Amino acid sequence: MKFKQEHVQCISRSGLHRMAYTEWGDRHNPRVLICVHGLTRNGRDFDTLAEAMSGHYRVICPDVVGRGKSSRLRDPAGYEIPQYVADMVTLIARLGVERVDWIGTSMGGLIGMALASQEGTPVGKLLLNDVGPVITVEALHRIATYVGADPVWPSFADVLAYIKLISAPFGNLSEAQWWHLTENSVAQRADGRWGFLYDPQIATPFKATFVDQDIDLWPIYELIRCPTLVLRGAESDLLTRDTWQQMGLRGPHAELAEIPGVGHAPMFLSDDQISIARDFLLKA
Repeated sequence: MKFKQEHVQCISRSGLHRMAYTEWGDRHNPRVLICVHGLTRNGRDFDTLAEAMSGHYRVICPDVVGRGKSSRLRDPAGYEIPQYVADMVTLIARLGVERVDWIGTSMGGLIGMALASQEGTPVGKLLLNDVGPVITVEALHRIATYVGADPVWPSFADVLAYIKLISAPFGNLSEAQWWHLTENSVAQRADGRWGFLYDPQIATPFKATFVDQDIDLWPIYELIRCPTLVLRGAESDLLTRDTWQQMGLRGPHAELAEIPGVGHAPMFLSDDQISIARDFLLKA
């Protein structure tokens, strides 16, 4: 496993911040794949996929601001999709390319949708991983139960057990895979306890704007024109089967694929999931 840890300087209303990212493959390769994680995760979630795709692409896996090794914003009101899109535009400029392909899991998919819907978008192909233009109120309630929490644990083993519990919808993962997902999402603090690698204040805008109804982003989705694939966990509560099927009929008329035995969200840790992404991205 070989990657470089890099960062790019971005700006928000409250000043400058650093966005960290891992870079895989030949940095002179003009084909660039950007992989963006979910709400409380980070770019290391894509290590297995990035390694598999690094012979075809220069693969870039950012830690969205407030997560992983990236800075935390001084003003938490900036933890919103428009800021994340602006940061990604800065990142793409740093990479020096005109076009990128995009894989976005959950929040990373929403960022990808927003960027792909823009006139003159740099997004060439878009893979939306278990997210779409409708976020159900049931999913919003579930997110509200954990986002912004800052739990701590006395040992790594305790964290590992917790991650296995709350992330059970990821599917039937091996012990090594659970270990990898855990060790890259937590850190040991000065008092010896363990905590998550994200700013609890990422919840501030979510809680400030929370309404007890579905979020409808169809007007954004229907502006997308690039080739699109929507991957759904068959047991997902965030991307319903009805919305998923409609995504094949509206906007970019996305290709559809589904992973049995997985909820929110597929993590591209198995050969079958990686093959779905590879086949879509490399298809002429």
